[in-house]
Amino acid sequence: MWKRVGAAIFLLLWSAFSMATCPVWSPARAQDEVERLQQQLNKWNEAYWKQGASEVSDDVYDRLSARLANWQRCFAIEPANDSPALPGGNVKHPVAHTGVRKLVDKFALQQWMAGKQDLWVQPKVDGVAVTLVYRNGELAQAISRGNGLAGEDWTAKVRAIPSIPKTVTGVLANSVLQGELFLRREHHIQKQDGGLSARAKVAGVMLRRGDPAMLNDLAFFVWAWPDGPSTLAQRLVALSKAGFDEVQHYSVPVNTAQDVERLRSRWFTSSLPFVTDGVVVRTGSEPAGKNWLPGQGDWVVAWKYAPVEEVTAVKDIQFAVGRTGKISVVALLEPVQLDDKRVQRVNVGSIRRWQALDIAPGDHIAVSLAGQGIPRIERVVWRSLVREKTVPPALGFTPLSCFYATPECYEQFIARLVWLSSARALGIEGLGESGWRLLHQTHHFEHLFSWLTLTKEQLQATPGISPARGLQLWHRFSLTRDTPFTRWLHALSTPVPQAAIKAAGDTSWRQMQRRDELAWQQLPAVGAEKARQIVAFIHAPAIEQLATWLGKQGVKAFQ
Repeated sequence: MWKRVGAAIFLLLWSAFSMATCPVWSPARAQDEVERLQQQLNKWNEAYWKQGASEVSDDVYDRLSARLANWQRCFAIEPANDSPALPGGNVKHPVAHTGVRKLVDKFALQQWMAGKQDLWVQPKVDGVAVTLVYRNGELAQAISRGNGLAGEDWTAKVRAIPSIPKTVTGVLANSVLQGELFLRREHHIQKQDGGLSARAKVAGVMLRRGDPAMLNDLAFFVWAWPDGPSTLAQRLVALSKAGFDEVQHYSVPVNTAQDVERLRSRWFTSSLPFVTDGVVVRTGSEPAGKNWLPGQGDWVVAWKYAPVEEVTAVKDIQFAVGRTGKISVVALLEPVQLDDKRVQRVNVGSIRRWQALDIAPGDHIAVSLAGQGIPRIERVVWRSLVREKTVPPALGFTPLSCFYATPECYEQFIARLVWLSSARALGIEGLGESGWRLLHQTHHFEHLFSWLTLTKEQLQATPGISPARGLQLWHRFSLTRDTPFTRWLHALSTPVPQAAIKAAGDTSWRQMQRRDELAWQQLPAVGAEKARQIVAFIHAPAIEQLATWLGKQGVKAFQ
């Protein structure tokens, strides 16, 4: 539970300075936006503490907390004093919980490790922080973390957890243990399985009345034994003998940040008995327990795993018309790092999906990486107070529109040009979207194939294209006249399935024109609706005009 307290506080310190810009808001709007976000964070916090309900992930909560702090800094707004106090409970901890400072990267870890000796790394087990108090060998108290100084009495619940020793001997007979109450997992692989809301599940079990069966699935990972044996090695042996087995198995001495990095990577991809969200690095020796205070445990730090999702603000909404007339929506984002990718834009999808998600500039969204590292939107996590929705382009673009260049057709026309030069179509190498825009801007194409009429001299004199490249393009354009018919079908975006093209065996446009709908339906992958689409496409006036024009230009497939 420290995550919603100390981790967020520390994150605010560095996130506030990492934000690139401040919003362009009036003072009145700034005050309203800050108050709304503060109220929402308070609601989430209250649900988390009082009901064990995690309505948003910890990462989302932390990042929106950081955003709130940034807005307060931008507009010199004092933090509200009506925020609900963290529930401390009425049971004082014998030794305060310090929490753990989060480091941003390997370089920060190297700096912290410099000059220190007897260093150890452990998995950062994802659960709920608890204090166990043993007196005269008996488990006398179990206290929730609360505010780090005092918490709730969880003794009865913890005694009902079979895996936690009720009696101990030797140096543990009178001891205070701090650690993580976690959900046992079978062969959990963090990279593959993720967090599974394990923290919220544990909190929910402990906050509800009664002793649900899930208590049988809980265990305790000891990460601190204040005033215990002087070295961590000695503490690990004693804890293991007492029944706290995981801590010895998952505590490894390290010398360098590279050692930590290797273990961090290994534990991220290996089977473990618990959910983790990073690693913890600590010194083997610790100060006397009487000196421990929340937020001041400088002998232990954490290096978390990269979040599976990030929260960022939407800067703008743009619309793109594809070659078939489909309109897609793209959200431009404040740059955010996901794994090794810097994400600045994400494809929202269709206009219908954009409208369903209800995304506007100024909103905050959670983004993640889908398969092959493609950014995707998970959900909207916060909507701006003032929401000016971008107006989408008028509908009316179809698979038969924009073969001729007009101002309203510009985007679909360019998309068609990019497609026809691709490897699946005419294979005109070295010519992408920027090149087509340049050629169209200079030579004012009338239709999709106007480039066939460009001379060597025109191409070589095109601004932004060298004479050598202009000559090369002229040769490549000329070669397309002999390109096989099936490639020209792709260049036109003819709606004939590949299986039908192969079965038909046509070598010219005239052969295709002779078929009626019934004849098309005899070919593979062509039903009644597809046959109607094919015939309508082939006999559309714009297509017939282009086919005739291509034949006159010496394109063999249309002669």
